[in-house]
Amino acid sequence: MKIKEVSRSDIRISKKSSSKFRPLIEALDKLKPNGNALEVTYANDKELNSMRNVVYTYNRETGTKIKSGKDSVNGKIYFFRDK
Repeated sequence: MKIKEVSRSDIRISKKSSSKFRPLIEALDKLKPNGNALEVTYANDKELNSMRNVVYTYNRETGTKIKSGKDSVNGKIYFFRDK
C-alpha cells in the first residue's frame, strides 16, 4: 500500500456536478457583483446546510465571494455576489 500526502487544493470532488444542487451551481455562475440575488427555498436545516456547503466549495474553487442571507420564517435563503 502506498500512502502519499497531497495538497487539498489538488483534490477535486466531482460529486457535486451530478447532485441535485447542479441548478444552484449553474445559477451561481450567472450572478453579477452587486447585481440580483438568488432566492432558494429549502425544506429543512439539513438541506440548507448542504446548499451552503456547495456554495462554500464553489467560492473556494472559483475565487469568488458569494454570501448568503436566511429567511427562516419563510424557509428561504438568498445568495448574492459581493464585490
